[in-house]
Amino acid sequence: MERTEADILAEWAWLLTGRQLLLSSLPVELAADLKATRASLHQIQIQPAISDDGVNSSRICQRCQSPVPNVNRLPSGQYYCASCLTMGRVTSRDELVHLPAMTYAKGNTLTWQGELTSAQCRVSNHILQQFHRHNRHQQLLWAVTGAGKTEMTFPVIADFLQQGQRIGFVSPRVDVCNELFPRVEQAFKNTPVGLFHGQIHEAYRNEQIVIGTTHQLLRYDKAFDLLIVDEVDAFPYVNDAMLQRAVERAVKPTGLTLFLSATPPRVLLRAAKSDQLPLHYLARRFHGRELPLPRIELGDLMHGRHFAPKLQRIFDRLLQSSRRFLVFVPQIAVLEQLGQLFEQSYPQVVVTTVHAADSKRLEKVQRFRDGEAQVLFTTTILERGVTFADIDVVVLSADHRNYSVASLVQVAGRVGRAREFPNGQVIFYSRYYTNKIRLARQMIRHLNREGGF
Repeated sequence: MERTEADILAEWAWLLTGRQLLLSSLPVELAADLKATRASLHQIQIQPAISDDGVNSSRICQRCQSPVPNVNRLPSGQYYCASCLTMGRVTSRDELVHLPAMTYAKGNTLTWQGELTSAQCRVSNHILQQFHRHNRHQQLLWAVTGAGKTEMTFPVIADFLQQGQRIGFVSPRVDVCNELFPRVEQAFKNTPVGLFHGQIHEAYRNEQIVIGTTHQLLRYDKAFDLLIVDEVDAFPYVNDAMLQRAVERAVKPTGLTLFLSATPPRVLLRAAKSDQLPLHYLARRFHGRELPLPRIELGDLMHGRHFAPKLQRIFDRLLQSSRRFLVFVPQIAVLEQLGQLFEQSYPQVVVTTVHAADSKRLEKVQRFRDGEAQVLFTTTILERGVTFADIDVVVLSADHRNYSVASLVQVAGRVGRAREFPNGQVIFYSRYYTNKIRLARQMIRHLNREGGF
């Protein structure tokens, strides 16, 4: 018997709702049913993945809204989009399938057992007031590292869940998503929560709360009633028009967006200053202690084939006091070399290295978090959104061009985040005292003054 659209929806709505997926990527039986019933489809939409206006030969990828130039042509004659290639190739032969978003059962509540401080409560309440009373579709929460931005969103998320609405919580960084998932899942035990990024392959189940990288939003279209974008100033989102369009497209026309950052980009601060974007500001960590002010140590990195004596003494002091610490390195190219040199210099110390392309990245970060490694050499992938208790931080070559003022502030913010361990030291080790280093320290001093310290 021929399948109808109602039959397809009854079986496959959980996979399609609120999403835009390549027809070729769907289960074989679903793709066959859609092709057979194409002429009678009303709710399910099928469109070319790359559009051609037929006038100026202008092609646009309908998944990421990026232009497709003539040079992006395969030997078969088909055009392809290079902008969203990491999410699977889209060609002019492909089609996208979309089903408008559905509603969820009302009444899911917050199961988090923690408590917000009075300052956190005030900010969280103001965000909800802006959304409900003033109909402001976008807002910015600017709070220092360790202020508890994630926890401040919990009452906001709960409010939307109680109305049967859907929430997306995204970040440009995989490590941030991995940190968010267990916290959000624990805070909303009665609500399905899904985690999606390129390094995991969990099955999609139409979860009411979706946590993922900003790239994952390319698979959604008008899906979320509330979209929270964490670390909005982080690479690659901050300078990527494609990802910014994906954020806009993933939110329903009536939906709301909340940007989170400890170091907001200038474009958002300008919008806030001109009253185009409501700004909520919190310059105090949740435990009330100040941000650590980095200590500057000037000197060479290497002396022959060994660490320079000054740097060696810094490592010696940290290890003698039994401190666990992160060592930030500005380039992958020297990461393994420096990690191996450290291991040779201190064979009794458990040390590991990690970077974005490391296949054991998640495992290594967890080992350090669990205390199985005393020292972790890392690139800036761990500069933000991750929490380790009772650690110090050393930034090697802090004068390197790969560090921005924001990244230096974020790196410093890895220290003193836990209530039980609010202290720790941050060392910026460099050959030169650069303007970026000066501005990073100046910003931290300013935030500490604003927080009442």
